[in-house]
Amino acid sequence: MTSVLVINSGSSSFKYQLIEMDAETTLARGLVERIGTDEAHIVHHDVTDSGEEETHEQTRAIRNHTEGFAAMLDFFAEHGPSLTEHPPVAVGHRVVHGGARFFEPTVVTNLVKINIQDLSELAPLHNPANVEGITAAQESFPDVPHVVVFDTAFHQTLPPKAYTYALDAATAERYRVRKYGFHGTSHKFVSEEAARFLERDVADLNQIVLHLGNGASMTAVRGGKSVETSMGLTPLEGLVMGTRTGDIDPAVAFHLHRRADMGVAELDDLFNKKSGIYGLSGHRDMRDLTESANRGDTASRNALDVYVHRLKQYLGGYFFQLGHVDTVIFTAGIGENSAEVRAETLDGLQNYGIELDAARNERRGDGIRVISTDESSVTVLVVPTNEELEIARQTLSVI
Repeated sequence: MTSVLVINSGSSSFKYQLIEMDAETTLARGLVERIGTDEAHIVHHDVTDSGEEETHEQTRAIRNHTEGFAAMLDFFAEHGPSLTEHPPVAVGHRVVHGGARFFEPTVVTNLVKINIQDLSELAPLHNPANVEGITAAQESFPDVPHVVVFDTAFHQTLPPKAYTYALDAATAERYRVRKYGFHGTSHKFVSEEAARFLERDVADLNQIVLHLGNGASMTAVRGGKSVETSMGLTPLEGLVMGTRTGDIDPAVAFHLHRRADMGVAELDDLFNKKSGIYGLSGHRDMRDLTESANRGDTASRNALDVYVHRLKQYLGGYFFQLGHVDTVIFTAGIGENSAEVRAETLDGLQNYGIELDAARNERRGDGIRVISTDESSVTVLVVPTNEELEIARQTLSVI
C-alpha cells in the first residue's frame, strides 16, 4: 500500500494524518498541542482492522517540534498503525503563504525553506511555524521526500485585474501588496469533487465555492481555475468571520488611532480576534449564534443578518464575474452543517436560477449531496472538504 503522512504545523502544535492512498482512507490522525510546555497534550486516533476508531491521549513535557514528532512516533509504535507496515512514501506539509513564488506543490529543499521563511512578513503567525514543522519532520523522516502545498497556490491563476489593489504601484510592488487568497487547498478539492459527483469535466464548469468555517472565504472557479476570491493580502479581507471583521473601510483604523489612541498591535488584535460574529454578538460558534437569534436576541439576529448580507454581496458579484454559474458549493464547518445559513444565503434568488429544496437542505449526511430542487438551473451542493487528502494527492503528484 502507498501511504502519505500529512502535517499541518502551528507555532505550538501540529496536526497529522496518515492516509492510505490506494483507497484514500485515513489510517490514523492526531494532534500534538501546547508544545513548549510541561503539559503538552497528545491525542492519537487509529483505525482498527474492524474499521473502528480508537483514541489514545497523554499529557507530558514537550519542549519543541522535534520532541513533538518523537512523541507522535511513540504513539504510532505503541498503538498503531505500524509505520514499518505502512511506511509513508512522502510527507506532505501545509504552508499558509507562498506569495507569488509558489503556484504548485513543491519538493522541499533548503532554498524552498529559505523562501518560505522570507515570505513570513506576509504570514508572520504561520510561515515560521510551518518551517519549524518541516524541519522537525525531516529529522523524523529523513529518507523520504517532503512536499509543501500552499494555501495560496490555487489562487495564482487570478488575473491581474483581480489581484491588483488600486494602491500606488511602486509601493505595492516594493512591499508585495496584492491579493493572494487563502483556503486554496479546500477550494480546489471541493470544486473537483463536485465535478466528479456530477460526472462533468471540471474544465466545463463555472462554480462558486463558499468555504464557511471560523475563517471564511468565497471563490469563483472557472474551468477548474480560481478567477476571483474574497481573502486578500491576508486572511482578514472578505467575508464576515468568527472573530475577523472581513471587509472594512481602511480609514476605520486611522479613526480609532486618532480617537481611541489605538496602536498597530491593538488594531490587529481588534480586527482579527475580537470582531466578526464574536464582536457583534459575543458568540464564537455559529450554532450558538443561530439558536440565540431564533430565541429573539437582537444582537445575535443582527450578527447573523450581517453575516448573510456579506455572503449575498459576494455571491452576486461572483455571478456577474462568471457570467453564468453551474454550481454553488457549501463546504467547511458552517457550510456543511448549518442549514439555516444556507437557506438564508440563498433566499430570494429564484430569479438567478437558484431554487433551494427545503427538505434536502435540512437533511444531514456525510457525503456530497444536492440541496437544490430538480428544476433549479444552478445545482447547489454540500461538499465535505478534506484538505489533508488534497495535500496527500498533490504530494503524490510530484514524487
